Formats: sequence, structure tokens, C-alpha cells
Amino acid sequence: MAVTGVEASILQNLPVKDIQLDRTNPRIRKFLEMYEGEPSPDQIYLALGAAGDDENESSASFEKLKNSILTNGTIIQPIIVNREKNGTLVCIEGNTRVALYKSFVEDKVKGNWSLIPALVYEEMDQAKIDAIRLQVHLVGVRAWDPYSKAKYLHYLRTQELLPFATIIDYCGGRAKEITVSIDAFNDMEKYYRPIIPDDGTFDTSRFSGFVELQKSGIKESILEAGFTLTDFAHWVQDEKLYPLQTIRQLPRILRNPKAKELFLKQGAKAAMPLLDRPELGKALGDASIAQLAQALAQKVYGLNFLEAERIRTDSNSDEAQALSEAITAVNLLLGNGNEA
Repeated sequence: MAVTGVEASILQNLPVKDIQLDRTNPRIRKFLEMYEGEPSPDQIYLALGAAGDDENESSASFEKLKNSILTNGTIIQPIIVNREKNGTLVCIEGNTRVALYKSFVEDKVKGNWSLIPALVYEEMDQAKIDAIRLQVHLVGVRAWDPYSKAKYLHYLRTQELLPFATIIDYCGGRAKEITVSIDAFNDMEKYYRPIIPDDGTFDTSRFSGFVELQKSGIKESILEAGFTLTDFAHWVQDEKLYPLQTIRQLPRILRNPKAKELFLKQGAKAAMPLLDRPELGKALGDASIAQLAQALAQKVYGLNFLEAERIRTDSNSDEAQALSEAITAVNLLLGNGNEA
């Protein structure tokens, strides 16, 4: 694995008992923050199992990864370890794999689990560790979940003060996506976390709702209707905005008095049928989904530049709102409408 800006590593089989798990790993910190004080090894192991399913190239689940290692008798991808100045070996990438090896040793699972393949770097500074994490987990094949990505990006920008241009370079030049992710994390922490009674119910899967909040016109429509972003956080928590893609319809809902009233009582799903909808002619009503999808695609491809740009830049336009609603419906139909 080549990592830009980091000196060469040495591939070694390291004694797994000598490797420390990285408790600052952003992929699991969200879970470990539930515990007061220093988490135990068992709690870290549970956190790794609960934190997501992105530890191997196929993005298999924690249990699938465990079974794959048992079947193959080893890991396919070496972990990445930093040998600190005092000789301590800290796992920078591959904490789940290390935890599994440790558990196999403790449970006396048949096989040789005392040694684990590792790429060992010597005395890396924090900037080089950040470079590895960014390349492996934000643009690589073992991506963290969206909330953990955003948490780490926010940390690098506001605590490590890593230049924004450097973050963009490591992440492949996705400036807008990075900005949205950081802003969404900031809004979630500022408005959502304070309304949660305890950290045990802080639901990071709601993060995509705060990503939706960053879309053009959403915040403005909330404030213009006399509400606050804390109100928005309550709507997310109370599932008045479910699925979270319905947030794209908030400007239309809040502009419609009857829809707004029903939304505040029962949620966006109940309110959306009250929005103005054009009457479908017989030809459209009788058309199949395939025909409608093909017609829409042809229509979009046939737009001239000015018209396409107008729709693209005005998310509150009827066309943009209708397209967002269609995207939501299609994603749900195809099984892509998850909340994460």
C-alpha cells in the first residue's frame, strides 16, 4: 500500500500481544465516548464490532470479517503499525483485525494467531498518521461511516488546524463534499447532541439529515418560517423527517400552511400529499415506470445549459424539488433509501 508523503514501511509478522489498539481511531471513538473514564479492552472490542462494517476490501460485516479470517487462517491485508519513539507499537489501521487476533488467542481458537502481518513505520508524526487515515478511510476501500468521516475531518480542521487545501489534496480534491461534511458534523453537534438526554441515545445514523440540511435553501426556509435549527434537530429526533430524504421537501412543506400544520403534528410523510401536484394526463398515467424513467432521462439530457444550470443552482425551484422527490422515491424502490 503506497501512502504519499510517508516514508517506506517494513512488512513484518508482529507479536499480536505487543500491539496496542488505537483508542483515538475516529471509526470507534463515537462508540467509546459512551463510556466514562478509560474504556476496557472488552469495551474497545465491542466498539469495533458495533462501529461498522468497513474493515476489509469487500466491506464485509464484522462477523463476516471474523469468519473470513478464521477460514483463511490469516488476514489478506496487513495492518499498519507505528513504532513510537519509546518502542510502543500502535495500530494505525486495522484495529478490528488486531482485536480479532487477540480474541482468538484468548479463546484458544485453533490456528496461529500470535503473529499478525503488519506494515511497520518508525516514529511517524501526527501529520503522517493523518495522511494514512485520510487515504485509507476517506478515499480508499475501507471507508468509515459518514459520521466518523465527518468527525475526523472536523477534528483535523479545527483541532489539528490542518490546512484545508491539504485535506482536499489527501481526499482527491472533493472540496464541496468535505465542506458539507464538516458543516453537517458541526450542526449535528451544536443542535442535535444537546437535545439528547444521554450519549447512549445519540444516533449517528441521523447524520445524513444534517447533510441534507446543508443543501441550498433548507436552512433559509426553516428560519423564514419562524423556526430554529434546534427545532430541526427535534424534528429529526422525533422522526417527523423520515425518511431523511424528505428534508429536501421542507421548503415546500413550510410554505404550504396546511402541509406545515400536518407536518408539525404527524411528520413529512403525512404532509407531502398536501403539496401541489400536477394532474397527470392519460398518457402519463398509463405509462409504465420504465417508459417514464426513459422519458425523464431523455428530457434531462436534452436540457440546454442555461436551463440545466438554473435547476442545478436553485434547489427551491419546482423542478429541483420534483426531481429530489423522484430521486427519493426511486432510491426507496431500489433499496437505496437507507438512513446512513
